[in-house]
Amino acid sequence: MGSIPSLNARPASVLEAWLQRLTGSLTIADAPFAVNLIVHRSNARLEEDLALVVKYEVPIVITSLGARPEVNDAVHAYGGIVLHDVTTNVFARKAVARGADGLIAVAAGAGGHAGTQSPFALVQEIRSWFDGMLVLSGAIANGRSIAAARALGADLAYIGSAFVATEEAAADPRYKQMIVDSSAEDIVYSNLFTGVHGNYLAPSVRAAGLDPQDLALSDPSRMDVTAFAGGGTKAWRDIWGAGQGIGAVDAVVPAATLIARLRREYRDALSRLAEESRLVNQDGA
Repeated sequence: MGSIPSLNARPASVLEAWLQRLTGSLTIADAPFAVNLIVHRSNARLEEDLALVVKYEVPIVITSLGARPEVNDAVHAYGGIVLHDVTTNVFARKAVARGADGLIAVAAGAGGHAGTQSPFALVQEIRSWFDGMLVLSGAIANGRSIAAARALGADLAYIGSAFVATEEAAADPRYKQMIVDSSAEDIVYSNLFTGVHGNYLAPSVRAAGLDPQDLALSDPSRMDVTAFAGGGTKAWRDIWGAGQGIGAVDAVVPAATLIARLRREYRDALSRLAEESRLVNQDGA
């Protein structure tokens, strides 16, 4: 399934146009889709965007930067489900307690706002008590990583950066090419731009006139997800997020081409593991 960040629709009226297009051409049976909502208090558009989500009965809502029961209740009222981004087991417990239906474990290496915990540790701790929908995010850009996410205990893998570098994506062409030209070494982890730590492309930071290796720390209490006052630079427009898995992206391709590659790699990984399991069982017999 695909997801779209509500704040990428600027101005806000663009979000309704997107939802009209999606709901006018797709049914749940065709392809369920999701809308990402940042529910932090600094998002002045939350109420407006949530109203559109409810109006068009978006089947899946992804929330982040705060677990809000009233948002969950609004989505549940029309039969939608809520998946909440979490970076630690503590946040996972809070999200479920406040009504989230499922969790997205945002592990180390994920693009944009991300945590620092290994996916092995994060999934393990969450799965020790939670048997609901669990999605894993963090440096996933090939089919082998999808198979690994399933093996760890996740139901789904969450892929972002690789899809930015597709022909259909509305991202700046320079952003797409920067992902193609970069690798894990070109990712910088900083909280300067929004007040919450995240992973960003170092070349975009340099283009904004900043030194990626010498970024100031931001005051988390002054977090603002919609703007960054630094010489006219805006985080959502000029500082480009990406995960550490971008080394797997070597060209801007149609989304269908990327999906076909992921499917092929995933099936190949499962086949190889199945063969190794057969050989081990044969030796054991």
